[in-house]
Amino acid sequence: MSEVKNILLVGVGGQGIILASKILATGLIDAGYDVKMSEVHGMAQRGGSVTTQVRYGEKVHSPIIGKGQADIIVAFEKMEAMRWIDYLKPNGIVVINNYEIPSVPILTGECSYPQEIIKELQTGLKTKVIDAAANALELGNIRTQNIIMLGSLVKAIGIDNIDWDKAMSQNIKERFVEINKLAFKKGIELVS
Repeated sequence: MSEVKNILLVGVGGQGIILASKILATGLIDAGYDVKMSEVHGMAQRGGSVTTQVRYGEKVHSPIIGKGQADIIVAFEKMEAMRWIDYLKPNGIVVINNYEIPSVPILTGECSYPQEIIKELQTGLKTKVIDAAANALELGNIRTQNIIMLGSLVKAIGIDNIDWDKAMSQNIKERFVEINKLAFKKGIELVS
């Protein structure tokens, strides 16, 4: 693969975006790709925006994705999908977790949560909407949403032939590996 692929993961602090990105980067490196990763998590512990950028290919020179360059955006929270949509290529894919985390202005009543985000994004864009929270609860652990989203990403971009179980084992505490393997498989199923 000489072409560099650009993946943008976006969400809110505490959603496990950085862990999902580390698993993604580990799997891609183990598969022989050159990988660069960048993360921004300023106010993450206070519910602020978190983004990671993962670029992979034969040779990657920079970890930064410019506007209009992302092959795929994976939004762990749906308002974050709208916030970062300018980074998507014209023929890119958006995978959205149908999940709301109200920001401070929404919580204080200054404004309300936008209701038509998914409908608006589905107009003219390739979108996959995932209910990761409901599926994580079915598995017995709400905290597996991030790995469900990772599985959805892997299937949507077509890199499901990598040893993701190994990548998860290298990045997740041993006692949580099995449930996360189930979550990953569920994410793949949700996009299939």
